[in-house]
Amino acid sequence: VRLLESGGGLVRPGGSLRLSCAAFGFALQSRDMKWDIKWLRQTAAKGREWLGSIDASDGTTYYDASVKGRFTISRDTTKNIVYLQMNNLKSDDTGDYWCATAQEHRGPGTQVTVSS
Repeated sequence: VRLLESGGGLVRPGGSLRLSCAAFGFALQSRDMKWDIKWLRQTAAKGREWLGSIDASDGTTYYDASVKGRFTISRDTTKNIVYLQMNNLKSDDTGDYWCATAQEHRGPGTQVTVSS
């Protein structure tokens, strides 16, 4: 089982980024909830945060209230990739972002910097 994030970078406040989480060794679409995928981040402003998740069974998504409406999780089961679309980014969104399975398999993460 392996996860690999990509898509981070430098963006201006108000801008957007789409992060990708490529999954290897298992299928994102599964009846087994252990393959649910969550997105997390570590920021200087708030420390470690759970941002949201997507169910392996049917793609239902859940979000933390702090990002709901700005961040959207989706997936492409043909490519076995989960996405995190982030809009209206703020400086407090600067940090390390990673995806993980319910069993805490995680990727190395990708850095997001929001700065003018």
